[in-house]
Amino acid sequence: MDKDTFFCKKTTLNCKGKILNLQHPIVMGILNLTPDSFYDGGKYKSELSIVKRVEQMLSEGASIIDIGAISTKPKADIVSQEEELSRLIPVLKDILNIFPNIIISIDTFRSKVAEIAISEGAAMINDISGGDMDEKMLETIAKLKIPYVMMHMQGTPQTMQENPVYDQVTKDIIFILSQKVDKLKKLGVNDIIIDPGFGFGKTLEHNYQLLKNLKCFDFFELPILVGISRKSMINKVLNIKPQEALNGTSVLNTVALMNGANILRVHDVKEAMEVIKLTEVLNQFS
Repeated sequence: MDKDTFFCKKTTLNCKGKILNLQHPIVMGILNLTPDSFYDGGKYKSELSIVKRVEQMLSEGASIIDIGAISTKPKADIVSQEEELSRLIPVLKDILNIFPNIIISIDTFRSKVAEIAISEGAAMINDISGGDMDEKMLETIAKLKIPYVMMHMQGTPQTMQENPVYDQVTKDIIFILSQKVDKLKKLGVNDIIIDPGFGFGKTLEHNYQLLKNLKCFDFFELPILVGISRKSMINKVLNIKPQEALNGTSVLNTVALMNGANILRVHDVKEAMEVIKLTEVLNQFS
């Protein structure tokens, strides 16, 4: 990571009055409440297993817990808003009752889910569609005055991997996101996080081009989130299953940090924190 580039970026997020410092990279730990997520679907069902999972991620160094109640893997069935809320809200309340001071992000593309979750104590929204799947999302974010992870996705989870095509993938995505950033800033949103959307409407080649060119996203002077954890861009190259992809995840997270990532969204917090610590030592030397 180029230090001069890093420090021209926005380095704080206001999470409902809690200031999150991004002068050093941080980890967002994944908590999936879905039965069909590609890696850990159905693993966290009981209140006890969920609490233990959150406690583990916090103890290992996670700065944010990202809760998702709807699977967005390729061709996943999109559950109703009512089902998403019924999975999400009781768990959100339980977690905040036990860990009242943590920062919780909600992985949703629905503005109504975002609004309800924030009212129940969540502090930020992580939207895979960057507002494309709900036209009210960007205005809702502005009204709620919360940080917003704006991810790029070509198509929808049902169609995104059918035949993704770009003229120049990095340039095309930067152009698309720049239009949305401009709209958000005009709405008064200051805390925007950029996510190129690895695996969402991209071929294997697109994913690696984006990772190699991640520094180009410094154009925005905004924090960059990278979500590569155990994804097919690792598994297809190594011919392994997601359960075997921890080592590959650590390798690519290292590359992401060297190329300017500020937030790593991961299933494995301890290992991601180790990657950050080692990369930070390396960056002390010119």
